[in-house]
Amino acid sequence: MDLRKQFGKRVKQLRQENELSQEGLAHLAELDRTYIPSIEKGERNVSLEVIQKLSKAFKLKISEFLKGIE
Repeated sequence: MDLRKQFGKRVKQLRQENELSQEGLAHLAELDRTYIPSIEKGERNVSLEVIQKLSKAFKLKISEFLKGIE
């Protein structure tokens, strides 16, 4: 599976586990609300800064956040 799609799947999984809407996650991560759906679809090649913001929003270390992505 494409790396961007794996990443998007992980974001969606964590978002759903935390019972967050896409807009709620965007707010916690300080990202534009339209950015989350494109991440989850694997359309975005996210930066390290975005990875850090998302991991903080989920209250995870970056290594835990990226767990399972190869």
